[in-house]
Amino acid sequence: MSPLIKRFKEDLQLAGYAKRSIESYVSSVLRLQRFYNQPLEDITEEQLRQYWLCCQSEFGWSAATLRISYAGIQHFFNKTIVRSWDIFDDIKWKREQTLPTILSLAEVRQIIDALPTLQSHTFYLTLYSLGLRLREATTLQVGDILSGRGLVHIHGGKGAQDRMVPLPAVTLSALRKYYKTHHNPQWIFPALGRNGGKEAQFAKDHVSDSGVQGVLRTTVNRLGIKKHVHPHVFRHAYATHLLEANIPIRHVQKVLGHKTLQSTMVYLHVTTQAQTDSHTRVAQVMQGVLS
Repeated sequence: MSPLIKRFKEDLQLAGYAKRSIESYVSSVLRLQRFYNQPLEDITEEQLRQYWLCCQSEFGWSAATLRISYAGIQHFFNKTIVRSWDIFDDIKWKREQTLPTILSLAEVRQIIDALPTLQSHTFYLTLYSLGLRLREATTLQVGDILSGRGLVHIHGGKGAQDRMVPLPAVTLSALRKYYKTHHNPQWIFPALGRNGGKEAQFAKDHVSDSGVQGVLRTTVNRLGIKKHVHPHVFRHAYATHLLEANIPIRHVQKVLGHKTLQSTMVYLHVTTQAQTDSHTRVAQVMQGVLS
């Protein structure tokens, strides 16, 4: 790693960015460097302009991908090597207004019940019933499960924000059953390795994103479901099902970890109902769906 990239990572850490955001921003800057194959400090404002035009018109990047590139490169040139460039004020990539894919209650249950292993079944039951992002679920640790309080402590979610989410009884029961198969002192979902999980108790790493994505993709294909189903779809389903159960949108915002209500309100466009009361009601919803 070059000293300049090392400094950039340190700047991002000091600014409070989450690990995954740092990885994305550094990748954006390194991609720019590879494009021109020259030192980053020698890249000009006009070169940056031509780079993004190429990414947009030739590479066909979406507005979302361009915004990630912009965020990383802007921070690098504004904070790490300090360039006073107008381009960062001139560029605007509008957020694409697309509605999320939503699974019905029956589809959620169908998929979870069809998953082939106890680990995959428990993983997706947990992902859905806690409304987690993929990385929040794969990195769940034993100490995060506050069973006495009926809560799960989610560490360093998007924007490095911790939050507490309600733990339904059906989920706690499934987690306990699964945990008895490995007793890993750190990870709820440890990497199983190539020997059928016999050394899961001693695994130093958690299950991989690609591993749980692959088993879901295979299961959905086998079931013949035509919707574009990926792990984040279960989080969309969780939010929508809570609103349909009349749980207040402010509470849904809180358990999802959304900074703004606007992020949560997108689910109002894919549900027919909304709004009543908190943790106990969430547990009741999950109990009815998954028990």
